[in-house]
Amino acid sequence: MDYSKESIDRQQKIQDLKDAWVICYANNYRGKQNVENIREVSEKHLKEVDFLMEHWSVGEFKTAGRIMQSRGMWKLVFAKLRDNTWDIQICFQKDKVHFNTGRKVVDSIELAGEEKTAYKIAEKFCQVWDIIGVIWDLFLTKHGELTIFVKEFQILSKAVRPLPEKFHWLHDKETIYRQRYLDLITNEESYDRFRFRSNFVKAIREFYWQNDFLEIETPVLGNSASWAAAKPFITHHNDFDEDYFLRIAPETGLKKATVGRFERVFEIGKNYRNEWSDPSHMQEFTAVEHYAAWWNYEDNMKFTEDMFDYIFNKLDINKEVEIKDKDWNPRMVNFTTPWQRIDYIEWVKKASGLDVSTYKSWDEEKLIKDIKSKWIQFEWMDKMVVPTLIDYLYKKVLRPSITWPAFVYNYPKLMQPLARQSDMDENMVEQFQLVVNGWEVLKAYSELVDPKVQQDNFDAQSWAIEKWDEEATSGDDDFVLAMEYAMPCQSGWWMWIDRIVSLLTEQENLRDVVLFPLMKSDKNEEKI
Repeated sequence: MDYSKESIDRQQKIQDLKDAWVICYANNYRGKQNVENIREVSEKHLKEVDFLMEHWSVGEFKTAGRIMQSRGMWKLVFAKLRDNTWDIQICFQKDKVHFNTGRKVVDSIELAGEEKTAYKIAEKFCQVWDIIGVIWDLFLTKHGELTIFVKEFQILSKAVRPLPEKFHWLHDKETIYRQRYLDLITNEESYDRFRFRSNFVKAIREFYWQNDFLEIETPVLGNSASWAAAKPFITHHNDFDEDYFLRIAPETGLKKATVGRFERVFEIGKNYRNEWSDPSHMQEFTAVEHYAAWWNYEDNMKFTEDMFDYIFNKLDINKEVEIKDKDWNPRMVNFTTPWQRIDYIEWVKKASGLDVSTYKSWDEEKLIKDIKSKWIQFEWMDKMVVPTLIDYLYKKVLRPSITWPAFVYNYPKLMQPLARQSDMDENMVEQFQLVVNGWEVLKAYSELVDPKVQQDNFDAQSWAIEKWDEEATSGDDDFVLAMEYAMPCQSGWWMWIDRIVSLLTEQENLRDVVLFPLMKSDKNEEKI
């Protein structure tokens, strides 16, 4: 790797410190207190600055963090220290500070042939971006700023590279995605967004636990791509000498668990779909999926509203959220429950003039002709079979117009081979999607548990695969075998974590809520 002049100078300082038997990369720093907690109790522990400067600090507190700024003033060095909770100013005074080498506490050491005091090490060898630990007391400056008076400090991790000059990278999205850690250190809004994501997932888990769900794990690698209508990733298993699929969803594994007595199960994990990339789609994404025995899709509608009520209350989120639509125009979206219900077939007919319930699985030529007759066009439609055509028609004419949270239900059976058909209309399945401002947030349906019907549906999908529909669902004999041992009636539910967090934090791109999104390899790394 290439290094700038400053990075080379930093490496020399690190070597000088190591030659002096200073541990530059510690293996622990026990007893660290969060800056936020220290601030909360600061009024009870303030010392008089004149007393501290005349006498030694007693070292009442201990914390650690990254140096964000540093400046020398005669016999004082001031710096800003940042940990995972807050920033605080620290102060080193000449002749009133000790240095912990990681092996012992000293007043001075020999560095590069010269005797260096602890104060001089703080001034010259503790640089912006380094991580240090300090033991200290608190005081207020004459300007009223809460400040640490350092009694003892220790270098915990020396930075080889400084922050890129003038923060130019903060406006470069690609660099932010590649070096998210720099974004988190310097950008409070970004840091808070990912803390929100973590708390959001935590709240989901808590809600499941309160409703008697059990979290389980299912395989990421599988023999078939039978979990959803999407093109899969394929990898080769060297030991078995077979190709396997990265899961599109954990659906079949979770449903097989319900055969084995687990009545309510959920999983939060990664899914993979070898599709296009845009601000609202990623090939690798995080989803939560659950299955509840004895429920149907209407039970899951109520469960969804209850979950969102719980999360909004738990995280203290305003139910009116500004969300940008597909054209990036801001709209106020109100998540107050109950939510609107939209009939899929009826509303697609209103929007396009086409009754999608009348088409059979072999009617792709007729459907393509009818769609074009309405002056509707979308990419690759001439290579799609009927289920995919209907899905893309809906995404073209109806979904973008849905602003506030709405349950879209009443889907044609041929669109969802794993869903249960309606007892009222055998051509319909009991399924719904939650749509927010043109974004599909989650999907659920009453599950198909009849093994004969499931096998027939898989066989029909095999015909679509032969027609080169890359998103058609493939068969899964092992899944059908499990169903033949009696699978309980149930409803399944799936939500895209990245997408809902993106909406709630008002982001335009899913990659802004994914900590380290997958990027193309960087062939031309910038020298910093």
